[in-house]
Amino acid sequence: MVHENTIDIPSRVALVHEWFTPHSTGGAEQVVKAIDELLLGHGCIADLAALVDGESSRPASWLFSRPVKTSFIQKLPLGVSRVQNFLPLLPFAIEQLDLSDYPLIISSSHLVAKGVLTNPEQVHISYVHTPVRYAWDQMHIYLKRSALSRVGLGPLIRWQLHCLRQWDQLSAIRVNYILANSRFTARRISSFWGRKAEVLHPPVNVERFRWNLPREDFYLCLSRLVPNKRVDLVVEAFNNIGLPLYVVGEGPEKNFLRGIAGPTIKILGYQSKTKVEELMGRCRAFVYAGMEDFGIAPVEAMAAGAPVIGLGKGGLLDTVRCISKGISHPTGILFSEQTASSLIDVVSWFEESKLWREFSPESNRLWAENFRPELFSLRFERVLKKVLEGHRRACAVASSDPAGLLDF
Repeated sequence: MVHENTIDIPSRVALVHEWFTPHSTGGAEQVVKAIDELLLGHGCIADLAALVDGESSRPASWLFSRPVKTSFIQKLPLGVSRVQNFLPLLPFAIEQLDLSDYPLIISSSHLVAKGVLTNPEQVHISYVHTPVRYAWDQMHIYLKRSALSRVGLGPLIRWQLHCLRQWDQLSAIRVNYILANSRFTARRISSFWGRKAEVLHPPVNVERFRWNLPREDFYLCLSRLVPNKRVDLVVEAFNNIGLPLYVVGEGPEKNFLRGIAGPTIKILGYQSKTKVEELMGRCRAFVYAGMEDFGIAPVEAMAAGAPVIGLGKGGLLDTVRCISKGISHPTGILFSEQTASSLIDVVSWFEESKLWREFSPESNRLWAENFRPELFSLRFERVLKKVLEGHRRACAVASSDPAGLLDF
C-alpha cells in the first residue's frame, strides 16, 4: 500500500524487537509487523534486529527468508526456544547489536529492545508495550508463584530484578521519542522512567471476527495462563457462582487451574484461531481479571460482539465502555477490585439482571473498529513525520551554529 503522506524516511532503518520465535507471539509482534508494512508502503525495507530469531526459517511465518540481525543468545543452547531463561544476560546482549549505521531506529519493546545503543545523530523511536512488569509493580506476584523462589533462590532473583530495574531506567534515557500502548502504560513510564510518552493504541485485527453469531450461555476467558493474568480469580469466582466457563490458553498455570476448576469449568488449553473466533462470537460475555497494559483479547471479544466483564484498572479503561457510567452504547462492565468476591458480585448482577440484553453486538463491533490496523498505521505515520522533521530542524540549527553561540 502506497501512503499519501510524504515522509522523508532515511534509506536505512532498523526495526528492533526482543525476539522472533514461534514460542512467544502476540500483540507486540503484530505491532512490529504493522510498522514493517508501513515502512514498506513508503518504499523502505527495514532491517530487522532481535535477541534471537526462530521465525525467518519457518515457511508459515511472515518473516520467512527475511534476514534478522541477532545477538550472541542465538548461539547458546536453547537460546532461541528459551530466551527468557537468560534474563540476566539480556540487557548486555541487546547492547551488543551494532546499529550505528542506521539514521532511524524503531524499537518495539516490552523488556530490553529499547536499550540498543545509539549516538546523537540517530533517531530512536520506541513503541513501549510495558516497562518490565516483573521488575517493577508486579514483581511480588511473580515471586509468589516462582518455582525458583520456592527452592530458596528468592533473594538472588530479587537482586537480579533490582539490577534490571536500574538498567531499565537508565536505558530509557537513550530513547528520543516514546510511544505507549495505553494511558496506563504512559503513567507507568512516567513513574518508573521519568519520561513522557505519547499514547498510541496497538493494532487489533478486528476483521477476523463475526459479531452476528447466535449467543450461547457460556462465559469465556482467553489468556496466557501466567500468574499476573489472574485467571485463578476467574476460576474461583465461577466455582462459586456455578456458571459455565471456558478457559482458553496455554502457560505454566494450566495444571494448577485444572486442579482448582469445578464441574462447570472447562480448561480447554490451546485452541485454533478458528475455534477462538467461534467461541468469541458465541459466548455470553468475555471475562478478564488481569491488570493489562492494553489488553488485545478484550478488544477482540468486542469485535466479536461480546460484552466484556473486566477489571476496571489498567489498559481496559481505554478500551471498555462501562455500562455503570451511564454512557451510550456501553461495551461491558468493569469491576473495581482484583478479587474473586468483586468479580462474583458483578457476574451475579450481570446474570440476575440479564444485562447481556443491554449490550448490542453491533455496537460492540463498531467500537472495536477504533482499534483497527489502518488507524494505527495512520497515527504512527504522523508520529514518524513529526519526530523526523523535528530531528532535522535540530540538526540544521546545530550545523548553522557549530560553536554553540546561540545557547548563550
